[in-house]
Amino acid sequence: MDHSKIVHLVNTDPVIRTLLEAPIPMRLGYVGLDGHPRTVPVAYLWNGQAFVFATPTSAYKVRAITAHPQVSFTVDTTDFTPLIMMVRGTASVEIRQGVPQEHIDASRRSVGEAGMEEWERVKRANTTEMALISIDPTHVTVCDFATRFPPPAAVNSRTHGAG
Repeated sequence: MDHSKIVHLVNTDPVIRTLLEAPIPMRLGYVGLDGHPRTVPVAYLWNGQAFVFATPTSAYKVRAITAHPQVSFTVDTTDFTPLIMMVRGTASVEIRQGVPQEHIDASRRSVGEAGMEEWERVKRANTTEMALISIDPTHVTVCDFATRFPPPAAVNSRTHGAG
């Protein structure tokens, strides 16, 4: 699927839209500098073209993602019949002064409106710069376990370069 089709899917699919609006972090997978995989939860947003999150410039994942920009993540519910979005993509890192608005917007879903003003005040007072990481999606799979199940193993094998 090319980028324009992925963008259209993310912008219009009802399962993806539900997940994007929920206070669920992405579970970001990346390769560490030692060559071993890592997974961390991250507050994120979709900006209409890419998945975006910000993190302190001193965070290990900034150096690791710069060295190994191929990443993946999932966003999923914990319901008995879960909604799942699995994404692979290429990440880019941009250093921004202060707190990027994208970080404020992404954090709003998990912090909540009631605590947002104080959270933002403290964040801005204690942050001089952050790394803004954009993930350009190259593959998206959506499972809702009612109408869309995970693809068969043979499809995943071909997609991941095996077999």
